[in-house]
Amino acid sequence: MTAASPWWTPDVHADRRPRLILRNAITAALRDWFASRDFIEVETAALQVSPGNEAHLSAFATEAIGPDGQRLPLYLHTSPEFACKKLLTAGETRIFSLSAVYRNRERGPLHHPSFTMLEWYRANETYESLMEDCAGLVALAAERAGAKRFAFRGRAADPFAEPERLSVADAFMRHAGIDLLATVAADGSTDREALHAALLQAGLRTAPEDNWADLFSRVMVEKIEPALGQGRATILYGYPISEAALARPSADDPRVAERFELYCCGVELANAFGELTDAAEQRRRFILEMDEKERIYGERYPIDEDFLAALAMMPQASGAALGFDRLVMLATGAMRVEDVMWTPMAG
Repeated sequence: MTAASPWWTPDVHADRRPRLILRNAITAALRDWFASRDFIEVETAALQVSPGNEAHLSAFATEAIGPDGQRLPLYLHTSPEFACKKLLTAGETRIFSLSAVYRNRERGPLHHPSFTMLEWYRANETYESLMEDCAGLVALAAERAGAKRFAFRGRAADPFAEPERLSVADAFMRHAGIDLLATVAADGSTDREALHAALLQAGLRTAPEDNWADLFSRVMVEKIEPALGQGRATILYGYPISEAALARPSADDPRVAERFELYCCGVELANAFGELTDAAEQRRRFILEMDEKERIYGERYPIDEDFLAALAMMPQASGAALGFDRLVMLATGAMRVEDVMWTPMAG
């Protein structure tokens, strides 16, 4: 079998180029869209003292060497979130960032170690406003690419249709027959045994070492995510509080958080929060996440104390992160995110 030619060979580039030109057109349209809504584009430092404190995020580690030879451990950011929230504390009210972020242990049709993330924040606005933003951005990408529909792996969706809004609890009941919130207490604590029994009754496989979060993820991956975003995009909202480390609790039900994800054709496009601003609670959640990371991967990341200090002063806000390469992939009919990257990583 002959190995595929590199992306930089003229014939391969000629095949890839039409989608890359559409990527540029979508980028320009996106910047205009935000500017027309009084957003300021910001550039954040890629090097951070902490790459984020979520158990399953893996970062690229490096170090800064000072003139005196002192070495400071640093990480490439997995998102511009911490820096953007510091800017909200500084007084910015509507900001967006379109930049490269870096995540280790990720490579596949929908993943790449370096990818482009669109992240935006609205100070003193609800996270429902971000749902409207997401619908607008999906339609914008389709319009600029000349796409009448999105399709991926046998699933299709109308990018101009109003997205379906579906709670996580309703999704678990609809697609798996599981009463998820029956396993979550009023204080947000979870009942592993109850969820485990529900999975067995639903005919789903489990492993003895699975905790509640593992079981939750199994149902999401096997039963729910493949069914989302068919016919039209889906906004999946109301995640259990334990699955939303950076989101504030819902005013309607303390068991769930102001978190939603946007799906189209079974592909997760965006993740959004009504942002948590309680620094003490954020520290507690970070520690729990790092304990879980150490249990699974044998490592933990430092906590950004500067971020927690800023968070204590941050106004109420809502923020979203969208995988820009995935959006372009759907809009242009590509089958891998690398097909819409100007210079994908070798290997």
